[in-house]
Amino acid sequence: MTAPRRLMLLRHAKSDWADAATPDADRPLSESGRRACDLLARHLAAQDSAPDLILCSSAVRTRQTVAGLAHALPASVPVLVEDRLYLAEARELLERLQEIDDGVPSVLLVAHNPGIHTLAVALLAPEDRARIPTFPTAALAVEDLEVSRWAELGQQSTRLVSYVTPRELRGTPGPPGAGD
Repeated sequence: MTAPRRLMLLRHAKSDWADAATPDADRPLSESGRRACDLLARHLAAQDSAPDLILCSSAVRTRQTVAGLAHALPASVPVLVEDRLYLAEARELLERLQEIDDGVPSVLLVAHNPGIHTLAVALLAPEDRARIPTFPTAALAVEDLEVSRWAELGQQSTRLVSYVTPRELRGTPGPPGAGD
């Protein structure tokens, strides 16, 4: 039996709001965001969780998030930066995922809230939804598809494998999502 298709949903790391005049799409990562990328990269390497394809919003903060993970990923993983993923709603993210070629076993989607959180939860069965109460910056949900083709991806079509936040990776106590 072949391994299930895997979807990794990542909200970009924390962005820098120091310059209020910077357009939203051009906001870079903050120092905290860069540290979160390091934590995530170590986590991905420890889990041996390299995707076969990365879909990334065109915002600076999402591209910098992917760059911050690069040292933990094979250099051969294609990264597609797409304008249509910038601030996309869950429906738009789902439509993009449904277009993925069935020859691609695993995908990392790097995008924004609220779309990424709404999508992560909608793909799960109701009993698993409470396991993702919030989706703070640099949160990562890993879900295995329970359908055979990307085009069949839809509501309640995945199983949650894991969900981590930078706070959890740092071992800092506190409610999920607080201060991330």
